[in-house]
Parts: sequence; C-alpha cells; structure tokens
Amino acid sequence: MEEQFLDLKNSALSLILDTESLTELEEIRIQFLGKNGELTLLFKEVTKLSAEEKPEAGKVANEVKRIIENTIKQKSDELTKKGKSKHQSLDVTEPGIKPPLGHLHLVTQAIREITTIFGHIGFTRERYPEVEWDWYAFTSLNFPDDHPARDDWETFFIKQQPDSKMGPVVLTPHTSSGQVREMQKKQLPIKMLNIAKCYRRQSDVSHTQMFHQFEGVVIGQDISITHLKGTLDYFVKSYFGKDRIARIRPYHFQFTEPSFEVDISCGICFGKGCKLCKEGWLEMGGAGMVHPNVLKFGGIDPQKYTGFAFGWGVERILMMKEGIQIDDLRILYGNDLDFLKQF
Repeated sequence: MEEQFLDLKNSALSLILDTESLTELEEIRIQFLGKNGELTLLFKEVTKLSAEEKPEAGKVANEVKRIIENTIKQKSDELTKKGKSKHQSLDVTEPGIKPPLGHLHLVTQAIREITTIFGHIGFTRERYPEVEWDWYAFTSLNFPDDHPARDDWETFFIKQQPDSKMGPVVLTPHTSSGQVREMQKKQLPIKMLNIAKCYRRQSDVSHTQMFHQFEGVVIGQDISITHLKGTLDYFVKSYFGKDRIARIRPYHFQFTEPSFEVDISCGICFGKGCKLCKEGWLEMGGAGMVHPNVLKFGGIDPQKYTGFAFGWGVERILMMKEGIQIDDLRILYGNDLDFLKQF
C-alpha cells in the first residue's frame, strides 16, 4: 500500500512541476485530491487494511497528501506571480508592430503622372472599350483589308459572330480605336487623352502581350504640325527631364499623314547601345497629323478641321525614365515584391 502512495506522489509531483498554467494546475488538483481523485480513492482503501497495517499506511497517506497540497500551493503562487509580472511589464504606450503597407504599382504611378502632365495643358481623360469592333480598331483608321495588323498572328480575335457592318470582335491592339469614337461625339474642338490596356501577340524584353498605351488626339481649326511638336516637347521635358534627348523622324502609319516616330535616348546605356535599345535609342511610339480619311469616318470635314494624334506605351516610357533602370519589360508583371517595393 505504501508503494502505491509513493508512486502516486511521484506522478502528481511530475505533472505539477511541468505545468505552466493555473487552469491545468487546477485540473491536476482535482485529478488527485478531488472527491473522486486518485489519492482520495486510495485513502478509502486504507480503511480495508488490518488493524496492524492501518497506522503505517495512514501515516504515509497523510504525508503524501501534505506534500501534494504544498507543491500545488507553491506552484500556484509561482504562476500567479509570473502572470502579474508579465502583466505589469506591458507598456501600453509602446508602439505596436506596424503591418506592411503596399503602394501603387509602377504602371499605375506612371499613368497618374501622364494624366497630370497632359491635364496641365487641357487634355481631358477618356476611356474606350478594350474589347472592340474591328471597324473601330482598323477600318475607321484607314487600314486596308489585307493589312498585316489584321492577321490573327498579330491581333487577338474574339470567338464571336462578326457584325455585318462592324466586322469581328478583337482585343483592341491600340488606343487609337478611341479616336473615331471621340469624333462621333461631335463636340469640337477635341483635346482627348485615352489611357487603356492593349493586346498584341508579342513577348520579349521590350514587349508584353498585354500592355498599357496612352493616346492623345487634338482636333480643331488651324491645328498644325507645330502644335504636335510643341506638345511632344512639353511631355518629354516634363516626364523625362532635361538630360534625355528626344528625336522625331518621318515614318508611316495608316491613320496619320504625315507620320512620325518619336524616339528618346536610352536610360540604361545613355545612348551607347545595350540589350534593351540595341543602338542607343528607344522608340516611344508614333505620332502624326490625323489622316483626312479618319476624320471623314468620324464625321468631321477635313477641309475645315485638322488635328494630330500620338500613341505611346506606358510601360515603354516608364522604362526610359531616369532612375528606373529596367532592362526587361516583363519584370513589371513578375510579382517580384523585392523589385516592386523599391518604387
């Protein structure tokens, strides 16, 4: 019987000393000292012993009970003091751990800056569909039926029944599709800025299949190429600063005549030639005077009104900006937080 009491004592002390919770300590007390506790039940067995065995067994039982009770009290005092100490050490005025904060994506930052720059000279921001009719994307912009841009290797076509007048449905390959839509409003003069997603089947260091483009259109009386040149120079100076060099060279676009390509010196190699630019210059995009046929499609008399237009990729001009040395356009959409957090 004495051995049973000693084994029970060792078991109880082990549990008591290991616990770190007042709640668990109370459960241990009930387990051994409760009404149906292990020690309580063992005490009842003592009454069944002979008169000779009872005194010694009773002495051991009382000693075990005393030890367990004292150990529980000591542990309770220890845990209570520890809890109070922890509570008292809490400084409620101490700043907490700040959660990580995000910020606008680089492309969104660029779109907002572009909008602000052109807003200063009177351009109004407009939005037009990204899923567009072929007529607005190509026909109204003076593209012939056999133009390579209308091939499904260049443009994404939607599986939808073509319209008898508007033709098939496409993911708009350029924001230029908003030009005629703006003209059809019949609210002259026009000074419109359209920024939207565009889609083309190209993917390399300077192209992605989805990209953002901004389109500027100005139409009114006596609008000339000098107005276009002044607008382009204003944007380059405002966005890139004085250290970058821009150039305009003759080109051909279906919807402008005359047409120009606008280039700017590379911000990675500063004109020396690198993987991104090849020869020191980066193409910003196209520009030119709105073609008379496009004006007619928009319901505007080309004998009375003239205008200019330009369309550039947001990501491309972002790559050319001073201080942002990006040599692969695709990194902007790679979800690399270590990269994106820098900006």
